[in-house]
Order: sequence, then structure tokens, then C-alpha cells
Amino acid sequence: MASDPRRHHDEQVWAAFEVEVLPHLEGLFRFAMWLEQERDKAEDLVQETMTAALQSFHRFRTGTNCRAWLISILRHIRSNRQTVPFVPPVPQQLTDEEVLAALRRIPPQYQEIIVLCDVEEMTYKEIADALGVPVGTVMSRLHRGRALLRAELSQPSQGEGERWHSAGS
Repeated sequence: MASDPRRHHDEQVWAAFEVEVLPHLEGLFRFAMWLEQERDKAEDLVQETMTAALQSFHRFRTGTNCRAWLISILRHIRSNRQTVPFVPPVPQQLTDEEVLAALRRIPPQYQEIIVLCDVEEMTYKEIADALGVPVGTVMSRLHRGRALLRAELSQPSQGEGERWHSAGS
């Protein structure tokens, strides 16, 4: 009886997978634990990563960085899993006082970027020069600051300083 060539190929693939991938399993799990902070979630993430790695192992090139390949698979799987938290809509009727109060409740590094961009109408480059930070920092702080401001504006009113910052921070 002749041996099945497909079975022989599958055995070779599995043997190569064991040699290349399995030595990185412990480090991959540590990384997943660091990202997920919960053992069950980290185990699920690693299991999905290993399944995806086995399914796409035909694309892996021996001699390349297997650990980096596995981490990129893990990160891709994790990013596809993450959900965007619900942020209630911002009320349509806001007073200037409500907007200013919400702006004061977010961290100062975001306040100044929002004011310089949206109130003073400075360009990203002008803000970067004025604050002595890279343009990319201006862009990321503006994005994050606007998101924080939207979240503040969508919540019922609270006393100033109760949400983001207190006198000590």
C-alpha cells in the first residue's frame, strides 16, 4: 500500500510548524497577558493566533523572524476583536458655559491644543512651533482631546473637576 502524499505533506508542515512556531509560544502568551490583563482572554488570543499561524504557515518563510510574524498575527486578531466604546451623542443645544466647563474638565495638554486650533484657528505647524512639540503630537493630542471633550459634553453635568482632574493632577 502506497503512502498518502497529502498526509506526508501535512506531517512535514506540522513538523516545521513545531520547530519554527512552538518555541515562541511562552513569549507570545506573556505578550498576550500584558495586552489583555486577564488569563482567559490571553489564552483565547494565543489560541486564535496559533490557529491563524497554522492556517497561513504556507506563507511563512523559514529563516525570517518568526516571533515578529506571530506578534503581527496576534495584534491583527486583537485589533479585529476590539470594540469601540459607545459614546452618547453630544446635546444639540449647549451654552458657551457648558462647553467651557467641559473643556476645563479635560487634561490641560488637550485643552491648550483645542483652544489654539479650534478657537485661535492656528495651523498644526503654528501650534507645534508655539508649544515646541512635533506636528504629529499636535495631531494626536487634538484627536484625543476632541474625543475627551465629546465624552464630557455627552455626560450629564457634574461639578467641575469630578471627572478628569483634581487639584493634585
